[in-house]
Amino acid sequence: MSAVQELLLLPLALLALQVPQQTRLPENLKTQDPSLNRTLFCRFRHSRFLTVCSSSFHSVASLCRGACVEVDSNTEAVVNEGFKLGCISCKKRGEVKATASVDWFFMASDETDESPIYSYDNKRGYTNDPRFMDRLAWNGSKKTNDLQEGSIYILNVTFNDTGTYKCIFTRILEYSNFEHPANATKIIHMKVVPKLTRGLASILSEVMMYVTIIGLQVWLAIEMIYCYRKISAAGEEALRESAAEYLAIASESKDNCAAVQEAE
Repeated sequence: MSAVQELLLLPLALLALQVPQQTRLPENLKTQDPSLNRTLFCRFRHSRFLTVCSSSFHSVASLCRGACVEVDSNTEAVVNEGFKLGCISCKKRGEVKATASVDWFFMASDETDESPIYSYDNKRGYTNDPRFMDRLAWNGSKKTNDLQEGSIYILNVTFNDTGTYKCIFTRILEYSNFEHPANATKIIHMKVVPKLTRGLASILSEVMMYVTIIGLQVWLAIEMIYCYRKISAAGEEALRESAAEYLAIASESKDNCAAVQEAE
């Protein structure tokens, strides 16, 4: 058992020690049959232990919090399908309260100026560009003003959606005595294609995965055959040694008997 597993099981062991030890069955559960009373007593203690354990695990799980990881957005969209523009900006210190808003800008491949297309503030989103009207949906942090993901989802992608997208986080960190602005900008160069194509790295990764799986299975089969032969050979050798030892003991006993008869 690894050290991590031991640490995970330690609270359960301590909890088992802290559960009050019931030395007798409660009066309202007793019956006239002593053997039935013993069975009920064991089940009663077991159920009390499981109840305490489950409540403790629930309280520990409620303390867990999700981690924020900044991941780059995909850049290749398929025409007439949906596409997620990913934009994640994590706070450096999760315990600091903050409020944030997100603004999206778009510049087509044949344009030179950026245009605001979407804004999200105070738990509400607004589409600002008629080209994306009824085609943009918020796909970021929900039910909070402390935004860390500002992703949006584009419905029914067209070839005209090819271009550069900019995501701007406007965040205000709220300390006890002052407020500190902390802005972040993410730029995505999106390309719309008729059909999704796989990259060379993806293909090589899949091929290597299958090669590794097949190689491990072949190695396992060879190892099993080798171990089986070794164990079989060791067993035969042990049988031969046992037979030889038995014959030696029998021969020695026969010689001893003959010597005793001659002495008599």
